[in-house]
This record gives sequence, C-alpha cells and structure tokens, in this order.
Amino acid sequence: MNADPATDVFEEHRPVLTGVAYRMLGRITDAEDVVQEAWLRWSSADREGVREPRAYLVRITTRLAVDRLRHLRSRREAYVGPWLPEPLTTEEAVGSPPVPDAAERAVLVDSVSFAVLVVLESLSPLERAVFVLREAFGFPYAEIAAALDRTEPAVRQLAGRARRHVEECKPRYDVDPAERRDLTERFLAAASGGSIGELMALLAPDVRLVSDAGGKARAALRTIGSADKVGRFLAAVAQEVGPDWDMRIAEFNGGPAVACFVGGKPDTFLQLEVRDGVIQCIYIVRNPDKLSGLSALFDL
Repeated sequence: MNADPATDVFEEHRPVLTGVAYRMLGRITDAEDVVQEAWLRWSSADREGVREPRAYLVRITTRLAVDRLRHLRSRREAYVGPWLPEPLTTEEAVGSPPVPDAAERAVLVDSVSFAVLVVLESLSPLERAVFVLREAFGFPYAEIAAALDRTEPAVRQLAGRARRHVEECKPRYDVDPAERRDLTERFLAAASGGSIGELMALLAPDVRLVSDAGGKARAALRTIGSADKVGRFLAAVAQEVGPDWDMRIAEFNGGPAVACFVGGKPDTFLQLEVRDGVIQCIYIVRNPDKLSGLSALFDL
C-alpha cells in the first residue's frame, strides 16, 4: 500500500487521465508525457482546497494536452505521408476505469477507433478537447467549461460543431466483432498464402488503404483507393513475407488487428474496417516510433 495520499488519489484517476490524453493526442508516448506532467503539478500543488480531485486533475491534463496538441500541429503538417494514431491495446481496458454498462463501453471503445481518431485530427485543439470530454467521458458542460476556461455557452457551441463534423466524416463501419475478426483472419490467410483471388474477393470496390511510416519505413505516401490498386499493392507486399515473420491477432483500438514481427522485432501493424462482409478500409502503421510498445504486449 502506498502511504502517500497524493499518490493514491492520482493513481486512482490515472486511467481517466491517460484516456483523455490519448484521445486528444493519438500517441501513447505523448499521453504518458502529459499525465506525468499532470502528476508533477498535482504533487506540488496546494491540495487542501481541492474538493473534487478528479475534476481538478482532468482540468490540468486537458489543458496540458491542448497545449501539446497545438505544438504538435506544426510537426504533423510536415509529417511524411498519412498520419495514423499509435496502436492502443484494448484487450482489457479502453483508457478508463472498468465500465460495467455495455453501451458505455461501446462508446469508449469507439472513441479510440482509428476511424474516429483520424477524424479528430481535423478538429481544432479546443473542439477536440470538448468532443473527448463530452462524447467519450460524458463530462458535464460546466466542468468542461471550467477545464478549458471558457463559458458554458461557448463550450456547447464547440461541442455541437465538433459532433456534427465527426458525424459527417466518420465512416459507418458498425459490424459484429466476431465477423470482423473472422474477416481479419481470412484476410491474413489469403495475404500470407499468396491467394490473390481470395484476397480480392474480400475487398469492397471502393476500398481504401492508408499507411503510416513517417518516412522511416517503406509505405505508400498517399492513400490508395479501389480494389484493383489496393489488391496489387497487397500482392506485392505479400511476396516479401518470409519464414521469420510472426503475426499475432489481438484487440487494438476497439477491434481485431494484426501485429507483425520480423526477427522478433515489431515491423507492421494492420487493422481492417469492414461493412457488409467486405473490407472498406485498411490501416497500416509501419512507423517504428509507433510500434515500439508491441513487443512488451506480446512478451517478445
């Protein structure tokens, strides 16, 4: 047991703080840095007058995340190729305390999906903060206004604008989890087995492939569209798969995904979005900076 009450309080709320920071920044490392800074401020603060530690800590974390997101924007504008989030395991958690209600957990899981996080990149830092706090965690508008030092009417306006934007841009990929995993397994088998015909049969006519390597590994520098182009790209990639490849399926960002290791080192992360029994979008992450945590998750 920890004898320090300040530490105990902070650790109690750490999952929520990490969840907020990750949804704001899309990177586990950036989220952890923000939470660590929040801890430093909490540990040195005058806590006698803090009546609601959770609200206080969320306010600190949100402001730090907004500041960091503003700083990262210029770096992301110069990013080589498409930008995708860092994969987050959701086997047992979704960046928040256990949620007993299935509907609430579904909302939390959806808020870390690649489809949603990519759309959130197009929001302003304040819009993103409001959307995350309101839609993912259900914070009252008054608390969000206090966290962002804005009036409640202004926060409501930001929330409405952000919600409309996400609804307009977010793809509709509602599908049974078992069906999505089955399609992932079939895709993996077809790709690794070199069965181009089976692979093409799994792709929607307007399928998209988005790959993120940040200029640090081989990947498509632009989004690839159409079954023909995506199929030919995947066929070329499949030819490079050798006996030293180790592929594992696990839940990341709310759905099944494939983590590929070459010689024991993480090489590629792949996740599918499906609808009507076919693949609508393929996300591929090859930036080594975003894959470094995979080895520990699979005990490699």
